[in-house]
Amino acid sequence: MRPHGSPEQLERRRRRALGLLKDGLTLTAVAQRVGCSASSVHLWREAARRGGLAALAATPAPGRPPKLSPRQQARLLRELAKGAPTHGYPTDLWTTRRVATVIWRRFQVRYHPNHVWRLLTGLGWSCQKPERRAQERDEAAIARWKRRTWPRLKKGRRTWGPTSPSSTRPGSS
Repeated sequence: MRPHGSPEQLERRRRRALGLLKDGLTLTAVAQRVGCSASSVHLWREAARRGGLAALAATPAPGRPPKLSPRQQARLLRELAKGAPTHGYPTDLWTTRRVATVIWRRFQVRYHPNHVWRLLTGLGWSCQKPERRAQERDEAAIARWKRRTWPRLKKGRRTWGPTSPSSTRPGSS
């Protein structure tokens, strides 16, 4: 599993490990100081022997580059924050299909709706399920009911007490 940190941070860690090795520390001691395994330190040392410090350089992450640049992603977040009605939708609910349409309209970049969720989670958004409430809902009437009617209907606290001296036959003495 890839360790946490940017490629530049990981490169700095590898260079620090080599510096500690040059200072005379053992593989295990270096591994403990930089927070990795001794085998990783050994691999970094061998890579530096073969290719010099350039062998420790940060490499780009594998995989397809994102379709939207970081600047476009920031702009998309601003667009989504305006709300769905601003973009012509009748409700304020963002679906992946709607977001894909907004991306196409604003950036001329096609995203399949099934993959928009990856983009959104990467931008810090999460799936939200809207509460279902009646349009005719009267909050004042609900508050009044909770304050006046509910306490009357609510059962009082029951206390425990034996009803019969016999544990097996009720009503016998």
